[in-house]
Amino acid sequence: MTNSMNNVDYISNLVESNFKLIEKEIVNKNQVSYIIDKESVHSLLTFLKTNGWIQLSYLSAIDWPKENKFELVYIVFNWEMPVYIQVRAMLDRNNPVMPSILPIFPGCKYYERETHEFFGIKFPGNPDHEKQLILEEWDEIPPLRKDFDPRAYSDKKFAKREYTEDFVNLNGQESKQIIRKQRKTKIMNVRKGGKK
Repeated sequence: MTNSMNNVDYISNLVESNFKLIEKEIVNKNQVSYIIDKESVHSLLTFLKTNGWIQLSYLSAIDWPKENKFELVYIVFNWEMPVYIQVRAMLDRNNPVMPSILPIFPGCKYYERETHEFFGIKFPGNPDHEKQLILEEWDEIPPLRKDFDPRAYSDKKFAKREYTEDFVNLNGQESKQIIRKQRKTKIMNVRKGGKK
């Protein structure tokens, strides 16, 4: 098959005849999204892999604090039939646990570590999912949770600095600050219909 919409129709028929979907969305001619229950994620990913979607392109999460949920998003790709498939599932925000997909997609190892680090989702079955990957010595709630307050964290961790707009030009070159102000004035004049 070469037509992208035929490919989307093909995979939609294949998935819908084998799995109960909560929601389906055709994102565009090269991408389709399925929301399924958490318990079906491994089955659907295994099914997709055996049908040619062999590349895990992405794994992350979305925080929905008002709903008290995390939405896990897996994106897989098929090189023979170029359609991205999003597999989405909701997790309880108070106990965010999803068994690792390491047996299905070994490349998920670092995606799961990153998702744990930034959202706090646990992936039992991945022996390294709790090892820090990017945020060395992080001791606050995960920073991509929407209730994380970056200002409070910054105020707690770093000394306050006062910045002034005045500075001393030590190298004798024309001030970039003055050049920027002149450029901004020109732009504002053009918006008003030209120089006045």
